[in-house]
Amino acid sequence: MDEKSSTRILSRQARVSYWFILLTLVVVGWLHLATPLLSVLFSYLVLSRLHFTRNRWVAVGLFIIVLLGITYGLAHFVNRTIDTLPRISEKAIPSIIEWAEQRGIELPFTDYQSLRAVALDTVKDQVHYLGNAANFAKGATTQFVFLVIGCVAAVSIFLNSQLDLDRSVHRVKNNLYSLCCVEIANRFRAFYESFVTVMGAQIIISSINTALTSIFVLFAQLPHAVVIVGITFLCGLLPVLGNLVSNTIIVGISFTLSPKHALGALVFLVVIHKLEYFLNSKIIGDRIRNPVWLTLLGLILGEKLMGIPGMILAPVALNYLKTEASKIEVAASDVSHK
Repeated sequence: MDEKSSTRILSRQARVSYWFILLTLVVVGWLHLATPLLSVLFSYLVLSRLHFTRNRWVAVGLFIIVLLGITYGLAHFVNRTIDTLPRISEKAIPSIIEWAEQRGIELPFTDYQSLRAVALDTVKDQVHYLGNAANFAKGATTQFVFLVIGCVAAVSIFLNSQLDLDRSVHRVKNNLYSLCCVEIANRFRAFYESFVTVMGAQIIISSINTALTSIFVLFAQLPHAVVIVGITFLCGLLPVLGNLVSNTIIVGISFTLSPKHALGALVFLVVIHKLEYFLNSKIIGDRIRNPVWLTLLGLILGEKLMGIPGMILAPVALNYLKTEASKIEVAASDVSHK
């Protein structure tokens, strides 16, 4: 498609569709509905990749099998992580403190208990929000229900994506409702394509990073390999900030062996990040091409509005806004000639 055919003056129904998706994104942020939205997007992505036969129900059946496998694997990983991280901290923190004291580095904590106090002070707002175990369990149950609803919605859209089911029987063929439904469907299709673009690039980067980290873990014989590999991949789905989290955990686990292992891990991670500069420029940069400061601002706003799901959606929303805005032609009278 050339530049002339890709630009257009907005019609009335197109304006309605843009206001509709803007309202949808505002409601998602206001009501903290990022989890079901991500569930729909990820589920539809998997369904579309499994659709290699004419029968869509075959893809749905395979999707259910994949979903059950992911659920089991994620539950196993979460249990291992919850059991492992406290023991890693208890072993790593004394080594970190001893290493810092030998080099005259003053840390904000002196033992495991003081580190816990620092961490609790840092997240006191989140602790206040959770309140108690009952509220936390209620919140976790709600998020699980949202995930299930998102999966069911994705299957429904995959089987039939039509918004106006009665268009063929309307007395007025080109009525406002039908035309608005077409434009709204185009908006959501463009948003999904932005999601595929951003998350596809991020998954490639995370997979490469995870593969290289796995080789390092095996070579260095680091303990808790399952936790390291799992956290590296999951954190890799968060642009920019995810690597900082996973790298901190890897260096901390390396400290459980010795400061020498920790230094080796740090050198390895620096080398990997130098490689990722090239990968980001070729994979993510060529696809998204947003400045780093804008991505960071989007991540901050996304986290403030919707937490971690908001951080995942932020680059998607930025790419969607840029893609849609670049297709809209501006009238010559509105163009500044300064």
